Amino acid sequence: MHTDPSTPLLQVRGISKRYGDRVALHDVSFDLWPGEVLAVVGESGSGKSTLLNAIAARAKPDAGSVQYCTREAGLQEVFLMTEAQQRLLARTDWGFVHQNAADGLRMDVSAGANVGERLMGLGERNYAHLRATAAQWLSRVEIDPARMDDTPRTFSGGMRQRLQIARNLVTEPRLVFMDEPTSGLDVSVQARLLDMLRQLTQGMQLAAIIVTHDLAVARLLAHRMMVMQRGRVVESGLTDQLLDDPQHPYTQLLVSSVLQP
Repeated sequence: MHTDPSTPLLQVRGISKRYGDRVALHDVSFDLWPGEVLAVVGESGSGKSTLLNAIAARAKPDAGSVQYCTREAGLQEVFLMTEAQQRLLARTDWGFVHQNAADGLRMDVSAGANVGERLMGLGERNYAHLRATAAQWLSRVEIDPARMDDTPRTFSGGMRQRLQIARNLVTEPRLVFMDEPTSGLDVSVQARLLDMLRQLTQGMQLAAIIVTHDLAVARLLAHRMMVMQRGRVVESGLTDQLLDDPQHPYTQLLVSSVLQP
């Protein structure tokens, strides 16, 4: 297994993307280290979600590279992998938490099956073990295991999002992509979800890239922050440092707009 501590988990170089005349991403580069949580922040249309989808190999950029440090062979270019290799990576070492939980769940099958399905993709066929593991993960994300046989359609928005997180983390991935994971939830539900995410990322030593427009989410969860404006990274650094002493005018504007009553 490749465990070189001097190698980043993810190495992103020169990612660019255009839609006609509009520049969605321009020359975005960064490294992500094992166990590190990076927040990508900015207003709607800044390119955050486009970047996340490109890095996660859900949308091919026009230029640039994404190298992932695989367990077996170290840094591998994601866009040179076959579709089968990308799918295997997406259901084992990676997770993707959608803003709308329904996009990341099978709404007409049980909660337990939603969690167990990822394990079955790895070859697990023992029914008793699948149910036991699903029950354990439902408990970890604060869903009553007695609801295991209920479908996500019967769940609240917060419960659906917690179930989507359990579905992603059951395979013990090393990297999770999250697209506005608390958006659209009530404030009290957001607070519980954020506290749970912080405990899980720390406890599992998960690396994560979290797209959010909410600077409070970035402060609570992320070690480091990247600020995007019109497809470009205008500032990056340690989260607390950036929020307490922003240097770029756009970052200053974001921070002041949040802090002003």
